[in-house]
Amino acid sequence: MQSTPSTPGELRLQGTGQPARLNIAGDWTLEHYPALCREVQRIRPQLGKATPIELAQLGALDTAGAGLLVELIGTERAGSIEQWAPELPAERLALLHTVAEALAKPAEPEEEKERSSLIDELAHIGQVIEGVWLQQRRLLGFIGLTLETLALTLPRPRRWRVTALVAQIEQTGLNAIPIVALLTFLVGAVVAFLGATVLADFGATIYTVDLVAFSFLREFGVLLSAILLAGRTSSAFAAQLGSMKANEEIDALRAIGLSPIELLVLPRVLAMLVSLPILTFIGMLSGILGGLAVCTLALDISPVQFFNILQTEVPVSHFLVGLSKAPVFAFVIAVIGCLEGFKAGGSAESVGEHTTSSVVQSIFMVILLDALAALFFMEMDW
Repeated sequence: MQSTPSTPGELRLQGTGQPARLNIAGDWTLEHYPALCREVQRIRPQLGKATPIELAQLGALDTAGAGLLVELIGTERAGSIEQWAPELPAERLALLHTVAEALAKPAEPEEEKERSSLIDELAHIGQVIEGVWLQQRRLLGFIGLTLETLALTLPRPRRWRVTALVAQIEQTGLNAIPIVALLTFLVGAVVAFLGATVLADFGATIYTVDLVAFSFLREFGVLLSAILLAGRTSSAFAAQLGSMKANEEIDALRAIGLSPIELLVLPRVLAMLVSLPILTFIGMLSGILGGLAVCTLALDISPVQFFNILQTEVPVSHFLVGLSKAPVFAFVIAVIGCLEGFKAGGSAESVGEHTTSSVVQSIFMVILLDALAALFFMEMDW
């Protein structure tokens, strides 16, 4: 069964008297839109506002054709079409009326509502809190993925990346020894100077030894080492992995069936777990030596007396408390650096932003965890 061919719409001005009559016939649909546009442009200059219009022979009509008809006869006459063309079917009258109303309404710009500064500040605070929450969720998910990969890899020695692990230990640990030793030595000297200044008023200068020992064994040794690695190593991890992400090297690893977590993250995490406890121990020794230098040169406390006080009055538990924090800090720093590297985009700007973010987050998390650990050990009386 063949469908009836569509008849193109047409416009005819009938009658030579005034006014002439416009007869609209045929199908006014999208199929004939170009030809109908030409017809409308040709007839429009000859029409007046009072020109009678005949729609009895109008065929098919869609939105495109209705728009042209409203443009031809005007929105005012189209809006009252029910009055002068009641012979049209109800659906066509409704279509023409709707198109006329839409074209008659001018596009009014939406007025911007005035917002108070308080609402803006609250909205900003909400966005920041939401961002922190999403970041912590990603971090927890990445920690879980890292631990899962570590658990699957440890029982299979053939999959261990020993060469990469040794190289990362050299970069994160061995190369950081000079800066850690120097910084903790100077801080130890400063702590001894400040302690001696305050304790001298009470005639208790001798307790400067205890102050230096307690502060570096419990807090400063591990905290300064962790902060230095957060700025030095976490940023390096983020920049290295971010550059690989930008160069699509990580996608290439996935394409050939290798796990980026196993190849790139685990060697860095394990290297940090090895390096930071060693650097913490070196930091403790250097800080105590800095305090020893001040006590010997400025407080007339001999090295023999200094070490005798350390041996008799400073328990080993302080050393163990400080050293127990190192693996936790190392794991958090390494995971944050690797995660920010994986989040970097394909531009140098994105790599720089995530490198900066890795340093800020690592230092924040180290200080937060250290504060929580201090509260825990204080409650446990350790």
